[in-house]
Amino acid sequence: MPRKFTQNSEELDTEKMVQASNAQQSNNQPSKNEVDKLTRMLASVLEYLSDEDTDEIDIGYLFDNTEGLKEWWNQYKEKNRKVIEEEIKQSLGELSLEDLNKILKQLKEKQN
Repeated sequence: MPRKFTQNSEELDTEKMVQASNAQQSNNQPSKNEVDKLTRMLASVLEYLSDEDTDEIDIGYLFDNTEGLKEWWNQYKEKNRKVIEEEIKQSLGELSLEDLNKILKQLKEKQN
């Protein structure tokens, strides 16, 4: 009897994992509306870059004249910052306390 319970709980665990994976995949995939907005922004940027009259690329102009581009860029930078912070935290977790103290000392020396 206990073996049957174990099999059922394993099946439930597997089912939960599959559901969580599916939910994560659907959360990571952009909606059609998001894809359309990104496509429009990309087309606008490429049109600007391919203009033969443009001598110098003006990112401010692109941000001001491409609806949603500046907001998207800010969100992208924030997301990337969080990813880098997590990578640093993971890397620091692998260092010994002695190594961390050496790094801290070097940083303080560079500030002076």
